[in-house]
Amino acid sequence: MSAVRRSLLLVGLPVLIALGAAVWWFSRSTAAPAPQAVAGGPVLVRTTLVRAQDVPVRLPGLGAVQAWKTVTVRSRIDGQLESVGFREGDMVRQGQLIAQLDDRAPKAQLAQAVAQRSRDQAQLDNARQDLKRYVELARHAAIDRQTLDTQRAQVAALQATVQSDEAQIQAAQVQLAYTRIVAPFAGRTGARLVDPGNLVRAADAQGLVVINQIDPIAVSFTVPDTAYAQIHAALQAAGKDASRPDASGYPGAQAAGPAADAIHVQVLSQGQSQVLGQGSLVLVDNQIDAASGTLRLKARFANPDQSLWPGQTVDVRLILGVRRGALVVPDSAVQRGAQGLFVYVVDKNDAVQPRPVQVLVSQDGLSVISQGLAAGDRVVVDGQYRLRPGVRIAEIES
Repeated sequence: MSAVRRSLLLVGLPVLIALGAAVWWFSRSTAAPAPQAVAGGPVLVRTTLVRAQDVPVRLPGLGAVQAWKTVTVRSRIDGQLESVGFREGDMVRQGQLIAQLDDRAPKAQLAQAVAQRSRDQAQLDNARQDLKRYVELARHAAIDRQTLDTQRAQVAALQATVQSDEAQIQAAQVQLAYTRIVAPFAGRTGARLVDPGNLVRAADAQGLVVINQIDPIAVSFTVPDTAYAQIHAALQAAGKDASRPDASGYPGAQAAGPAADAIHVQVLSQGQSQVLGQGSLVLVDNQIDAASGTLRLKARFANPDQSLWPGQTVDVRLILGVRRGALVVPDSAVQRGAQGLFVYVVDKNDAVQPRPVQVLVSQDGLSVISQGLAAGDRVVVDGQYRLRPGVRIAEIES
């Protein structure tokens, strides 16, 4: 019996202790009031007022910077490269000398064509004088009609010969001009692809140098195909079709910066908030890429400080309009619970109550509230983890 009692004590005693502890904890938790204060006072939090402000309607995208114009400078004739007129990586002006080819052969051809024209012009002048004399003789019946007609034909033939000589001179001048290669537009040069002294040919695909126009500059980016309706509506509201050229010579904008009636576009450093430039939309592609489900767009930017560079990957914001008088709160005010999003609203007695809200969009650290709040409502932005419904609060003194 002593062994049985010892066994019962060893098993039953821990069970009784556990049951007693559970009963004590339950009675303590049910009897304790809801925590309405910290250390006997109100909960310290930070609050702010719901305010109404204009918020831009943005459509984000991912883009790549492209040169507005790019050209591979090539020779149009065969010849030896004598010199270059640029340094690698330098800015060049429109019309600036890029390369000079050996021009001795074209100069000789031009001189030969000029001499040929002079000879034929002299023959034409002589034939015209003979024609004048033949006309006078024919009036006195000193020569027959056939001789006069033959002389007129001779003058016409020599006139055609001189015209042909003029064409030969122009062709020789063009060939001579090809020995001097100039920049077709202002831009930045890349690496020199051929050194002076080499023989260059018109058939060479490599070229001499690549020039990129980087002011202005372009950004090509994509957005989901579902955004087309928004973009189309924004274009209609702006009263401008971004795919139609205007008097400035490029589509959808009137200046290097954003046009007043065009859709504005911002570019930012990838993954950062630094705005690198502001421009305007100039192209909506004429079809949606079915494979990726995206729509390609293109924007034009002034780039005088060269903050944008061809090949750079950037974040893009397409500004489609403005939400007038939108209700905004800091993102930190919005909490997520089992029933969805909510905020703690402070009443006139400094007590808080959770209120469900609907967030339309979150940008720049602000949440746009479409339902659940009114302008002037006081909401908690810091310290929500200590709050319960009905808890009194006090503002943290900065």
